Amino acid sequence: MLKALLLALLCAASAAAAADLADKLRDDSELSQSTANSLRRLMPVRFYSLLESNPIANSTLSLRSCTIFVPTNEAFQRYKSKTAHVLYHISTEAFTQKRLPSYVSSDMDGNPPLYITKNSNGDIFVNNARIIPSLSVETNNNGKRQIMHIIDEVLEPLTVKPGHSDVSNNPDALNFLKSAEEFNVDNIGVRTYRSQVTLGKKESVFEAAGQHTFLVPVDEGFKLSARSSLVDAKVIDGHVIPNTVIFTAAAQHDDPKTSAAFEDLLKVTVSFFKQKNGKMYVKSNTIVGDAKHREGVVLAEIVKANIPVRNGVVHLIHRPLMIIDTTVTQFLQENAENGALRKFYEVIMDNGGAVLDDINNLSEVTILAPSNEAWNSSNINNILRDRNKMRQILNMHIIKDRLNVEKIRQKNANLIAQVPTVNNNTFLYFNVRGEGSDAVITVEGGGVNATVIQADVAQTNGFVHIIDHVLGVPYTTLLGKLESDPMMSDTYKMGQFSHFNDQLNNTQRRFTYFVPRDKGWQKTELDYPSAHKKLFMQDFAYHSKSILERHLAISDTPFTMKDLVKISQESGSVILPTFRDSLNIRVEEEAGHLHDEYASHEWTGYVIIWNYKKINVYRPDVECTNGIIHVIDYPLLEEKDVVVAGGSYLPESSICIILGNLIMITVAKFLN
Repeated sequence: MLKALLLALLCAASAAAAADLADKLRDDSELSQSTANSLRRLMPVRFYSLLESNPIANSTLSLRSCTIFVPTNEAFQRYKSKTAHVLYHISTEAFTQKRLPSYVSSDMDGNPPLYITKNSNGDIFVNNARIIPSLSVETNNNGKRQIMHIIDEVLEPLTVKPGHSDVSNNPDALNFLKSAEEFNVDNIGVRTYRSQVTLGKKESVFEAAGQHTFLVPVDEGFKLSARSSLVDAKVIDGHVIPNTVIFTAAAQHDDPKTSAAFEDLLKVTVSFFKQKNGKMYVKSNTIVGDAKHREGVVLAEIVKANIPVRNGVVHLIHRPLMIIDTTVTQFLQENAENGALRKFYEVIMDNGGAVLDDINNLSEVTILAPSNEAWNSSNINNILRDRNKMRQILNMHIIKDRLNVEKIRQKNANLIAQVPTVNNNTFLYFNVRGEGSDAVITVEGGGVNATVIQADVAQTNGFVHIIDHVLGVPYTTLLGKLESDPMMSDTYKMGQFSHFNDQLNNTQRRFTYFVPRDKGWQKTELDYPSAHKKLFMQDFAYHSKSILERHLAISDTPFTMKDLVKISQESGSVILPTFRDSLNIRVEEEAGHLHDEYASHEWTGYVIIWNYKKINVYRPDVECTNGIIHVIDYPLLEEKDVVVAGGSYLPESSICIILGNLIMITVAKFLN
């Protein structure tokens, strides 16, 4: 069946080479009603009818070389406007995909340009429409070269409202800004920003020749009365990406572009990103600020995208970039209706709103705000009705400090950064991997690892970092947690090659796992260098597994640190059942610096007493779906656990070989 379909497509393409474009469209339009050929289904009946009814387009196809961009039927089904401009899809020069320049002039009145861009995958776009690479066709009509490219979106020019015939159909960005009310742009006003451009004498930025991207804030973004006065010449520059045209479909996610406000004393980049719900946002990042322009990220939703103008493209955005003039509370309230943090705000208000009052009372604050998608987990739905639990979880996302990425990186220089939250005795643990735009920032809180998907959204009293999971609501097993947590990688690796980890995905059991963090294993390398080396060797997997089994308690319910302290106080010690034997420990609360020497605060934490050793609990009560992890500063290990002297221990593989040989010798003797 597949071979027959491919053969049919090849035959269709071969026949098309002998026909002109008009015949090609006519033939394929008639065939498009057949379900036997996927290529035929793509050909648009509606576009052919538009072409046939337009005398200029017919003349072009009959007499001239041309390139025609043909939207698919599906593209027309998605197209909301009543009018499709067929001449905007035609250029009177012939270009193959490889030869398409950065822009071509369309055949529409005024010859507005069509912009050709590529993304990192090599896809070619004409304005916001992607060219479907395998469906381009080239023909020759009476010596005139004609090329057709199939595209996935109807091209939409900037058009003038009825009754405004004196306005150009091909304005530059300045003329668009001056006469925005006279164009078909959904009746969105830009008067406030236009006034600031005039006051700042920045008209030249918008009429500059070339191909640029212009971000224009709409009037709605200036509801705060003082905001418009903050739009100075540098802010206007920060809304322009010079010498680069970016349509949203071709935009690379979170790829910073240099704005016109990028100089020695002020450095501002601009990037685009798309949420899972399809909404497009743009953000400015003031990397180097000055007295008037604070460092940090400002987000703005694109409310009307992809408006082509003679010198580039315009995107209308819901608020100005670069301007940091709202508190964290105001930022969350701005997102109340349909913003990037709508669900986070809803949960706060459903919980009585007291958390918002607490945030508002903090002079310096950082919020780890879960995205809208992060709240879609069934695990979260189960606890939303528990106000006390939900209050604790919300407080776990609040830090009493201004903590941007640079400060996190500084804290992370010597250890995985550890930061207290407003939830009593709860810490967040940050980790930064990579540099610059490639940096990945993760945060762990209450057993949940989340990735920062948008960092450093700056406010007057702090920062908001948008994360992809709700902290404190477990969504992974012990194995998933070990696999994803950078602080537990050595324990995970040891458990993998010894096959100890196989049981940790079991959701029918409940575990309490005392996991040595990587720094703990590094300390054993100093204390027992030979033993440490063998712990991570395949031949000593048996010993590694035995040691890990000592750290894993298996019972009907997992034990929190408070549970273990209480049992220790009542019984003198805690005896926990493990896979082979039992673990006898005592757990105490102890004040002081229980963490690294770099810790800047004292608090009451926990210590485990085992075999006369005191072992600090670095991270207590890391919840998972099938148990609890307690991250400890040192393994439950003694040197005798791995005997290394004089061949006292043979590798497991060698033991198996020796046993095999002994069995064979015994059998041979018996047979004789």
